[in-house]
Amino acid sequence: MLAYRISHHGGPEALEWCKLPRPEVRPDEALVRVRACGLNHLDLWVRNGVEGHRFPLPLIPGSEIAGEVEEVGAVAKDLAPGEPVLVAPGVSCGFCPACLAANDQFCRSYGIFGEDRDGGYAEYVAVPRRNILYLPEGLSYVEAAAIPLVFLTAWHMLTARAELRPLEDVLIHAAGSGVSSAGIQIAKLLGARKIIATASAEDKRLQAARLGATHTLDYSTGKFASNVRKITDGKGVEVVFDHVGGLVFEESLKALAWGGRVVLCGATSEPMAKVNLRAVFFKSLSILGSTMGSLAELREVLRFFDTGSLKPVVDRTLPLEKAPEAQELLTDRTLFGKVVLTVGDPEVACSPPAPKTATNPNESEATP
Repeated sequence: MLAYRISHHGGPEALEWCKLPRPEVRPDEALVRVRACGLNHLDLWVRNGVEGHRFPLPLIPGSEIAGEVEEVGAVAKDLAPGEPVLVAPGVSCGFCPACLAANDQFCRSYGIFGEDRDGGYAEYVAVPRRNILYLPEGLSYVEAAAIPLVFLTAWHMLTARAELRPLEDVLIHAAGSGVSSAGIQIAKLLGARKIIATASAEDKRLQAARLGATHTLDYSTGKFASNVRKITDGKGVEVVFDHVGGLVFEESLKALAWGGRVVLCGATSEPMAKVNLRAVFFKSLSILGSTMGSLAELREVLRFFDTGSLKPVVDRTLPLEKAPEAQELLTDRTLFGKVVLTVGDPEVACSPPAPKTATNPNESEATP
């Protein structure tokens, strides 16, 4: 098979286009023919390297994968070859106390496709049976590949960590990113009163409003807390949704209401920030970290795509062969939504596949 692989850290040149053997399928796995793979900042961290962390190089990147079942292992016979599927990005053991409590992300063996094991920048990928889900009805492979990591992350942030309640106000940063475009929709779905989305460009703010933001702000000046308070009649927001970090995180604390929560899933601008501890304890603020979520949560999120309540946001697609160029687009501040790689025939990747099953196995209790 053809694939991009990273054998050493570096810039775009670290992505090596190569021919590799197809992955061998274990009894509890299936081989998936990749049709589309969504890009994330995680892909850049894997390529560039992260101080203090070792990635298992050589490694094929790519965490958000959609495609077709090509081959099944001995204990995955319920899957049919040609079945259109979506891959859950987080891999865990499935039987430890954390997994059994639907806290997969706390499993000691937890990993992510494209970070701890080979991912979707390839024609084929081997996937544990429990990670194989069915495409929401009516979506293309490209649209499906814009869902699993970002919507799972945003869902876990707002429901499990920040516990956003109906009629609460929320501030969502960097509206053009994949996870924030998901967060805006989820906040609306959960019944948030005022959804304040930040973006540096006017066109992004307009697109955020179309997704459900009730107010938008330009946060590029770094001073937005006073505007947030004006919008909320001096109260501040109950929840801040952040993955920018640095000065944005510092200003976000000033935008919180008493008893407010800031939930953080990344630090794409700066990993360090100054925190006024007096404000934290005096106003009873909560600072919450969040990474990924459980397989059960992803199954729950997918139901809202079946009904059309949530929608994937794709900015553009590029063929797998242009993965280095696609990664460079992740640093382009003009994007709104996801960049998705198509693998093989782009017409197949961009068209909804014909349904292969009479029911939706994502909701079936019998599906592993």
